Amino acid sequence: MNPRLSRRRFLKAVIASSVAATTHAGLQWAYAEDRSRGAVERLISLNVNGRTRRVDVLPQETLAYTLRYKLGLTGTKIGCNRGECGACTVLIDDVTHYSCSTLTHSVRSRQVLTVEGLQSADGRLHPVQQAFIDELAPQCGFCTPGQVMAAVALLKVNPRPTREEAREAMSGNLCRCGAYDHYLNGVMRASGSSS
Repeated sequence: MNPRLSRRRFLKAVIASSVAATTHAGLQWAYAEDRSRGAVERLISLNVNGRTRRVDVLPQETLAYTLRYKLGLTGTKIGCNRGECGACTVLIDDVTHYSCSTLTHSVRSRQVLTVEGLQSADGRLHPVQQAFIDELAPQCGFCTPGQVMAAVALLKVNPRPTREEAREAMSGNLCRCGAYDHYLNGVMRASGSSS
């Protein structure tokens, strides 16, 4: 076997040629051709966490997929992937939505807030995040981002909820570990209530 041509070098060359074939100019030409045929525009701008991000999005792509795999915002979890567990909850124009059942194209002109967008510029956690830590709310932590987002949405519209109002607002978020009371305690702490 030729020492200059190894399997590894061959694979690297194939990958490099594939990357070169999909240059920016080539993608722009493909987008223009798709639009001329009446197809959905794929290169879109999204406002996520107060920042405009350009991203290539397939017509049937969910917001959860775009956030995690295209924008690297992995705080949004994909649990059931059918709008039942709430792990993928984000705020869209300050209203909770399951991002696994929301098409990315439907949020183009709206404000999307993920758990990563809650932390302040100086690194301080959002009061809900801090309250959940103080109450030791998370167990395994998988559902925590969705629980946080649901609590933030509740406190935006009702800063001083009763425990029952908090329970109802958080009911769209499932917890495999059964830490519901811990999360409710966190919501009440964040609201300044002890009951």
